[in-house]
Amino acid sequence: MAGSVVSTFWGPVTSTTDLCEQNYAYGSYIAEFYNTISNIPCILLAFIGLINAMSQCFEKRFSVLHISNLTLAIGSMIFHATLQHVLQQSDETPMVWEILLYLYVLYSPDWHYRSTMPTFLFLYGAAFAIFHSLIRFGIGFKIHYIGLCLLCIPRVYKYYIQTKDVAAKYLAKLYVTTLILGTLCWLFDRIFCKEFSHWYINPQGHAWWHVLMGFNSYFANTFLMFCRGQQLGWDPWVVHVFGFFPYVKIQKPKKQE
Repeated sequence: MAGSVVSTFWGPVTSTTDLCEQNYAYGSYIAEFYNTISNIPCILLAFIGLINAMSQCFEKRFSVLHISNLTLAIGSMIFHATLQHVLQQSDETPMVWEILLYLYVLYSPDWHYRSTMPTFLFLYGAAFAIFHSLIRFGIGFKIHYIGLCLLCIPRVYKYYIQTKDVAAKYLAKLYVTTLILGTLCWLFDRIFCKEFSHWYINPQGHAWWHVLMGFNSYFANTFLMFCRGQQLGWDPWVVHVFGFFPYVKIQKPKKQE
């Protein structure tokens, strides 16, 4: 959100998105302070998930999925710090790539022609990146992204009803809860920005969207790791660190180790 004119390190705002936070309120190096630092939890959660996936030798798809979460968080941090259009793509393009990875993880176990899905998704992601670098999509990007997200829902629901483990089902519920809360924060920040700008304290809805979606991605990945462990006969179970923070443990058959 544009405020008073100040000298900035990155120059004038050129992005098509300028959110409900006063620009350069805390110095000339970070355009949107809270929207930038709110990506830190996302980075930490992606690292935790990546370490868990690699230490237990999960399929590489899950390491790539956590890396995509990490890349998205770093890209979002860079974009909100600068509000430059060229760096806006470091936020939006990884969002699409990440959803394409989720589609692969969700649908590939039952896909009969194994090589066609990753090939198609790779070409789709590459084509989107090229077009997005040339064209300013605006609202078209949001519609496209929501459409890709909706494609994930039927498969997630199928996994949920097939899973009998109570702790794993709770992960899925946490995924849905954080998605709903994060979406509400994003919507309120967009719809009531003019009102929030007159408040003594801005609730920073978009920053909360970042935090909640960081947890959302972690819960989704952990649930999918559990489901995949079941499919492969790895006897997965959910463990809670300090009694509340969940991750998945597996016990592979000795012949697969």
